[in-house]
Amino acid sequence: MKEENLVGIDVSSKEAVAKINRSGKSRVLATFSNDIDGHKKLIKWAIKGGKTARICLEATGVYSFELAMALHDHPRTSVMVINPRALRNFAQALMQRAKTDPIDAEVALEYLERMPFQTWHPPCNEVLELQAISRRIWQLKKEMNQTSNRKHACLKRSSVCRTVINDLDVHIRHLKRRMKQLESDALKVVQNLPDLESKFQHLISVTGIATASALRILAEISALPEDMQPEQWVAHAGLDPRPFESGETIHKHRYISKAGNKYLRAALFFPALVAIKKEMHIKAFYSHLIAKGKKPMQAVVAVMRKLLRTIWGMLKYDQDFDGNKFYKLA
Repeated sequence: MKEENLVGIDVSSKEAVAKINRSGKSRVLATFSNDIDGHKKLIKWAIKGGKTARICLEATGVYSFELAMALHDHPRTSVMVINPRALRNFAQALMQRAKTDPIDAEVALEYLERMPFQTWHPPCNEVLELQAISRRIWQLKKEMNQTSNRKHACLKRSSVCRTVINDLDVHIRHLKRRMKQLESDALKVVQNLPDLESKFQHLISVTGIATASALRILAEISALPEDMQPEQWVAHAGLDPRPFESGETIHKHRYISKAGNKYLRAALFFPALVAIKKEMHIKAFYSHLIAKGKKPMQAVVAVMRKLLRTIWGMLKYDQDFDGNKFYKLA
């Protein structure tokens, strides 16, 4: 029986930094691009010499998912995806104070060597199908908006070409039909899986979240590890505030990181706007933030962040939306 290589990986948006323990004989660091080609090279490097490999990486949402899928699908690699909090606590236990990509890869390798190995399994096919459909609808919606903008620009010209306007109208109607069909297909996926159907019903109990938004939100959060906490959902969506302190500039306004799942972040935006207008508890929370000096967009982002935390609680405890738990009215 061939000996097994152990690999710890730190994943970012562009790179995967890996450290390998080749049967206890050497510890080598390597960097690969975080794309399909890079994933193939990483796997080939990890199983070099005809060996199998056990691999540990941190759950970093959209950045780590495709790599984890590639590792899971390969017959000679097994992967463990670790909750970011667990890996951070492990690093603290090792008295690790610095934080760089190579150090994070070393910590992941240490975790793999010392802790029980728990094989990662991807979301079920229904969730992956729902996510694929949802993201395709999002792409078509962007295309429809672009086409509508082109039509608006054409109408503003002094010489309007009716043939072009008609073609744009036809294309817009075609895109709407495709989006409607895809939404129907997504609903069938949800209705065929009781767990997804239950979560969907909880989501649409929120004023501001209708069918289309619920499907988009559900498609993204259902693919997340079950042990993720609310703040990790917030970070995954890129809604976490990013501090800025440099030189004498220590009081600069903080902006959201946007380092996360753009699909989930976008899916929360319009529901938050509708909820601010139509749900009294959310409206009161928004007004409270404005009264404290927040700018309108800052307050909207805060509503999105709090709404995502609320959704986490609703799904964890199998409950519909309760406005008093979101924000108590005076």
